[in-house]
Amino acid sequence: MLKILGKASSINVRKVLWTCAELQIPFEREDWGSGFRDTTTTEFVALNPNAMVPVIDDEGFVLWESNTIIRYLANRANAVHLYPAEAKARARVDQWMDWQASDFNRSWSYAFMSLVRQSAAHQDPESLAQGCREWARHMAILDRQLDTTGAYVSGCEFSLADIPIGLSVNRWFETPLTHPQFPAVSAY
Repeated sequence: MLKILGKASSINVRKVLWTCAELQIPFEREDWGSGFRDTTTTEFVALNPNAMVPVIDDEGFVLWESNTIIRYLANRANAVHLYPAEAKARARVDQWMDWQASDFNRSWSYAFMSLVRQSAAHQDPESLAQGCREWARHMAILDRQLDTTGAYVSGCEFSLADIPIGLSVNRWFETPLTHPQFPAVSAY
């Protein structure tokens, strides 16, 4: 049985949990990460040298990096309704998943750590203001895309890309900051 290592409150673990729900994949989960089992132990670092969650163990096949994991799970389930086989459609899904992991996540990191986690290391007012501007700029990019597709991030059908993007959008709405109006994001 698939084993997922990571706490359920982690946005990256939630990508894997949501994908398993969409694909009806049974799994067991172990709590690892802050507040739970330490990911810097020799045991965990042997599974993921980055000492971060999530990690999956699929009958001895160990994999880390949340977007890679959900791609693997979609491929494993032959879920072409979520992760198309056609090259251009798949590339569009991959594009938005990679954007989420690199550009979009980076844009909200400082503001989230400051406003939600209330990290002492993230309380510089100028950096917070810049982080909020960058987050809003990326939300505007997403809003234009959703306005163009009229539904989901990579087209008119729900895809694997909507899982990481959707979780980041949820984080936007749950973070206590002034939210500019993004009608397509709100409808999403």
